Amino acid sequence: MEIKTHQKINQNLCGIPTKLSQGYAEVELTTTEEMAADDKGLVHGGFIFGQADYAAMLSVNHPNVVLGGANVRFLKPVKVGEKVLAIAKVISEEGKKKIVEVVVKRNDEEVFKGEFICFVGSVHRTV
Repeated sequence: MEIKTHQKINQNLCGIPTKLSQGYAEVELTTTEEMAADDKGLVHGGFIFGQADYAAMLSVNHPNVVLGGANVRFLKPVKVGEKVLAIAKVISEEGKKKIVEVVVKRNDEEVFKGEFICFVGSVHRTV
């Protein structure tokens, strides 16, 4: 399936899509030293959120999808050098509103869980 959204994303920072189908996406992220939040090598949660958000956008896969809101939980810390996989599924659709469930796992262990509210609309340009 062709990627139709977020085509300029830096996949080094947000992850690489590994599976994509209607209403479903998987994105793999290998964390790097530049993602570290401290000397212990803990990864800043913003990178995990970014990966999950990217997976959510890909599961909708529309050129004009945007994030309207998210309810998320960080369950376990992630360290530099670890690989994490974001799995996103569209669980509800009401017109232009899509609800996407995202789980980020390190192997079989959940490190992040969230519900992303996505909207598909038209592009508005201001001059």
